[in-house]
Amino acid sequence: MVTRWLKERRREPELMDQPDLDPALHHQALAGLTRVNAFSGTASSLWGPISNLAHRSGGPIRVLDVASGGGDVAIGLAQRSQQSGLPVAVDGCDMSDVALAYAQQRADARKLQVNFLKADVLADPLPAGYDVICCSLFLHHFDPPEVIQLLSAMRDSGAKLIVISDLLRTQFGYLMCWAGIRLLTRSRICHVDGPLSVQGAFTRSELRELADRGGLQGMVLKNIWPQRLLMTWERS
Repeated sequence: MVTRWLKERRREPELMDQPDLDPALHHQALAGLTRVNAFSGTASSLWGPISNLAHRSGGPIRVLDVASGGGDVAIGLAQRSQQSGLPVAVDGCDMSDVALAYAQQRADARKLQVNFLKADVLADPLPAGYDVICCSLFLHHFDPPEVIQLLSAMRDSGAKLIVISDLLRTQFGYLMCWAGIRLLTRSRICHVDGPLSVQGAFTRSELRELADRGGLQGMVLKNIWPQRLLMTWERS
């Protein structure tokens, strides 16, 4: 059954996307995703190309993490900036008030200067003035026209660098997600949404086509742990 489902993309509504989700369950799911992202090394994989740009630029750069959720990626990038001494300022944006408050509280508790902004990136222009636009585990939530719209908005934002990490739709990835997420968190939301995310994800070739159609020709695609794709595009 898994193999048959994964031959074609199958996107179903995820529990965490429900606007009336209980805040306590939402917080539990965000905490679960923090452990998943830590296990997956998400912030580290995004930090690589961002730090390379910071080394080359010779001046401060600003990073916007789109769909920042619980803030773990933005916080992870800010911590790496602090540890490395590189002048990288990080902000996050999301459309969920619950997620924004949760993320800001976590950043403030760590004394990190990360600001989380409310934004619906499909309905409104992306916040301006950023050198880097990044996102993680976001594209698979949308149908191709919306992905193309988002990628085009990232390109049109004027950012020097776009960095995206997302799931790959593979049988091994599905099985790994199903088992791994149950080891990493007790959140029922994560248990349901994790496998749904994989079956709603894109393949490498599908993401290549979407990047081209979004105006990001020449985007570099790299398979990374665990069954994810890192996509980087730099303005020439």
